[in-house]
Amino acid sequence: MTRIQHVLFDADGVLQSVPGGWYTAMEPYLGARARDFLHKTWKDELPSLAGQGDYMPLLAAALVEYGVTTPVETVYRNVWHNIAIVAETFEIVDALRRCGYGVHLGTNQEQHRARYMRTALGYDDLFDVSCYSCELGVAKPEAAFFTEAARLIGAPPQTILFIDDSADNVDGARVAGLAADRWDHGQGQLSLLGLLAEHGIELPSVPGPVESQF
Repeated sequence: MTRIQHVLFDADGVLQSVPGGWYTAMEPYLGARARDFLHKTWKDELPSLAGQGDYMPLLAAALVEYGVTTPVETVYRNVWHNIAIVAETFEIVDALRRCGYGVHLGTNQEQHRARYMRTALGYDDLFDVSCYSCELGVAKPEAAFFTEAARLIGAPPQTILFIDDSADNVDGARVAGLAADRWDHGQGQLSLLGLLAEHGIELPSVPGPVESQF
């Protein structure tokens, strides 16, 4: 079995969450229509996830269509920037790095949220390589996303383990030759540690000092 040397993490659902969920975050503006609105705008957002066009004008138009008078910048800040870091996952990210593994980010984001994650959340300092779909020009679950991620990481695909909460994304990674498994932060830290162990990654203690195995 090829030894895993890098772990590529999805963001939403794995490293971070929207407190209360997306629907709850949108309810102050749309009430019971929040679900319908978000599913419409998520469909509108798809091209921008692959770096094609700007999502903000589309979101602004949808707000007008639904009769929302709050400025788009305010809605975007209060909903799309409403991100909570999952501390337990980041403890494992830190432990992996202390063990000598490469730790990387692989996420579908349009340019504005990607910029917020890079800067305000400091993700550029937390990961060795950050792969945002809007910058790669292709979004998960396309296998090309993972092929490009492996190129940026500078490692053979089979040495990279991808963790995501979407089965479709996991399948796409496997098509590209990566090891991949489905996991979300609701399953807990012990579940993730067990998953890593299945791929030959043993972390002696989390959190706390970890001796390198390389």
